[in-house]
Amino acid sequence: MAAPEEHQRVPAPRAPIDDRPAWFSYTASGDRIVWSPALRAMLGHPPAQDEVSRKVLARYVHRDDHAAALAAITKLWATRAQVRTTIRLMRDDGGWFDVDCRLDPMKSPDGTVRGIRGTVTDVSARERARREMDRLVRRGETVRASLIEPDPATGLLTRARFADEIDRAQRRGGGAVLVIRVQPAPAGPDLDDLRLERNADLLHRAARVLEGVMQQGALLGRVGPNEIGILLPGTSWPMARREADLLVEALRAQTFVLPDTWLRARAWGGLVRFTPDGDAGSHELLIDAEHAWRQSRDGDGSLTLVAHPVPARDRQGSYRSRVADALDTDRFTLYAQPILELQTNEVTRHELLLRVLDEADGPQSPIQVLDIAERLDAVFDIDLWVVERAMQLAADQPGACLQINLSGRSVGDPRLTDEVERLIEQYRVKPEQLTFEITETALIGNLSEARRFADRVRDLGCELALDDFGSGYASFRYLRIFPIDLVKIDGEYVVDLVNSPQDQVLVRALVQVCQAYGIHTVAEFVQDEPTLRLLRELGVDYVQGYLIGRPAPVVHAFSG
Repeated sequence: MAAPEEHQRVPAPRAPIDDRPAWFSYTASGDRIVWSPALRAMLGHPPAQDEVSRKVLARYVHRDDHAAALAAITKLWATRAQVRTTIRLMRDDGGWFDVDCRLDPMKSPDGTVRGIRGTVTDVSARERARREMDRLVRRGETVRASLIEPDPATGLLTRARFADEIDRAQRRGGGAVLVIRVQPAPAGPDLDDLRLERNADLLHRAARVLEGVMQQGALLGRVGPNEIGILLPGTSWPMARREADLLVEALRAQTFVLPDTWLRARAWGGLVRFTPDGDAGSHELLIDAEHAWRQSRDGDGSLTLVAHPVPARDRQGSYRSRVADALDTDRFTLYAQPILELQTNEVTRHELLLRVLDEADGPQSPIQVLDIAERLDAVFDIDLWVVERAMQLAADQPGACLQINLSGRSVGDPRLTDEVERLIEQYRVKPEQLTFEITETALIGNLSEARRFADRVRDLGCELALDDFGSGYASFRYLRIFPIDLVKIDGEYVVDLVNSPQDQVLVRALVQVCQAYGIHTVAEFVQDEPTLRLLRELGVDYVQGYLIGRPAPVVHAFSG
């Protein structure tokens, strides 16, 4: 049934375009403004009595242009000379349009300004085009030109982007993936302390060697701290085997000249074939290739071939065994990074960071290990190891506030809640010492269980933090789903904050949202004083980054 006619909103018809001059005049004596009929038509107002000036800005000038209009009037009155400005005027229907406004002084015989005459020209089409051009420029500046992200140390594709290329090659046809482990050959005590920087140099030079001998169309990626992946798309299995032999032997035969030494390298390869109809995806193929090079190393060979991807159950079992072995042999360790509270200017928290002890490089980021463990549902034991070590540390350091990272799968695992309660009681830890961090981009397997965990740890007195806020799709949804106490703003928006007005707008908005929700904020990747000062101005509560302190083994972080 149609609504009564008197209740229907019908837009008022626009006034026909008036080609007569649009102008207004203001006389200080009497504080009155006179509008020309043409300007009244542009504004959508029928001719009516003249209005006093104090109503003009509020009613006719766009609120964002009030300052510009007042500045132009003030300048004219002070200089007694013509002034031009571009502002937006409001129509009676709530819309607005752009005008060029020329303001001329109306002078008394003695030269003093007694009023203003303004001539108005509609320039909406020009200004719309200008704004659109500005918008496109901003978009071009703020959107990444490409998703192909190079590894900063070697220039190779990152593991994630390399996996994307495997998926693309698999859709197009068959081929093979080769993963080569490269590490220095033993050469005396001068190489015992080989560090990440030197190892990255080795991997960088190894990649250049491979580029010189690999087949056309092959792609390289850094798939681990000491691992190079080579994608051989559209390559037959016999050809892939010959190519893999050539590449591994090329690295074994090469002498590498580094900035402060020279060395020979040891290399082991794992080659896996894939077909377009195969069940294994890119991540599974990489796991199989990595397992294969380990077989080469353990068997004192150079190359292990996997003609058919490993069955999913065997892959999961194999990786679970690797995780268990790493836990049993103490190949995991914890580092701590300080977090500065801006109100007190004191370090009041530490984030605990998992590191994997690599036989060639020492402590390494666990990103690769955790990514695989999550995909194979083998991450719970790692997280439980971290939680228990955190409880031991909290018991030894009763004044420390610790932030503990958890994977999405573990947060959604019903066993985690019971284990946390058991460990708090076992180590007699004060719950307020603990903040559990969940990553915003993490895949939470069971939201109901995750909410149960969140509610329970907060009931106990612990806090809950959301890491990498702004980097994934669920940021604001998670603020509604989970009782978050602390949000960590993704470092991507902080690292260039001083030089990026767009990032400043985003961080300010995130802080305001969190303040409205009653949530504290932490800015990551703070590396210099100008960034720290700006974050103070934006209202951030805590900061973390190399300026505050680098991650250090927990034994050193709390030794003072």
